[in-house]
Amino acid sequence: MNTSFDHRHYVPCLRWKQGEYKAVSLLSAPARDLITPLIEVPEKGYDFETQSDKKTIDEHLAPFAKRVRTTWQQRPCFVDLKLISPEERMDSGIHPVKYVFEELNAQGCAAIPVTAPDRDLLYQRAVRQAATRDKRGLCVRVGLEEAAKPDFKSTIGTLIGEHIAVEECDLILDLGAPNFIPLDGFAELVGAVVDRLPFLARWRTFAVIGTAFPPTMAVIKTSPVEVPRNEWLLFKKLVRNLTKAKLRLPAFGDYVINHPAVLQLDMRLLKPSGTLRYTGDDSWTILKGPNVRDHNFTQYVDHCKSLMGLPVYRGSTFSKGDEYISECARRRVSTGNLSTWRWVGTNQHLEKVARDVASLFAA
Repeated sequence: MNTSFDHRHYVPCLRWKQGEYKAVSLLSAPARDLITPLIEVPEKGYDFETQSDKKTIDEHLAPFAKRVRTTWQQRPCFVDLKLISPEERMDSGIHPVKYVFEELNAQGCAAIPVTAPDRDLLYQRAVRQAATRDKRGLCVRVGLEEAAKPDFKSTIGTLIGEHIAVEECDLILDLGAPNFIPLDGFAELVGAVVDRLPFLARWRTFAVIGTAFPPTMAVIKTSPVEVPRNEWLLFKKLVRNLTKAKLRLPAFGDYVINHPAVLQLDMRLLKPSGTLRYTGDDSWTILKGPNVRDHNFTQYVDHCKSLMGLPVYRGSTFSKGDEYISECARRRVSTGNLSTWRWVGTNQHLEKVARDVASLFAA
């Protein structure tokens, strides 16, 4: 299977929880063809009441490969275990990376292992073993600061080993959630780092990902509010700069409607607000109501009605998420729960961005 793509492609980073993988399962065929997801195996979770992990690592990882196969079939994807503690081992004693990729291979998934300079030696060894066995290559995920170091070329050699060629590897430059302002200056900085990347023309694929999505909904004080999609605004400037410099263009990636930071929160103490996240051309529109514990989920009917009255709404046929919004406004479907509104917003975002990327580079 061909795992190569160029800059006319979209690499969303998805934490593989129920809302995310359901959103992916409902994508249109054209959107699927434009997407190679960076799937993060989600964190194991902690039970604050019992002061212990919610599951063993075996219980936590057991359904992962089957879920990938069910929702993404045999399409290429990047799989990263960065959120799993490096001390974890399966009951059998094997490394979680080894277990996950053996299971993915058994399911027929075209999964490409991801590594980074900050992973320990045993993680690196397990990733290279999986790459050597499955023959799908390897993905190097690196931050801007690391990529700018003068010894980054030798770091790459250490990561991929001597038995895997750069041409069989993918590079993801992960900006995380930086301060994008001023956009022009930051675009020049990122462009300068890209210009100095080792083997720029040789990587099988090359993507730049990042996000300006708020770290929590607590920072949203009014509703509806527009939050600039600075990662997309940056990308468009970066493409212009790299084109002028005649440098390789990256694929675009983001964290969808999520923030990269993982917060271990005691759900007994939280009162999450009812929020509807909707992706527009250069910004997100966020509608926020009171907390759902005290005011339940019926508020989403009004959120959906309000959104449908705004110019940003694209109609019920744009995505499965848009269809659900339309049906909820008419009280034809349940108002659901937090996971429901995560898949609705994620599905709409993925459809929107896949089309935006295609349009950006259309002749």
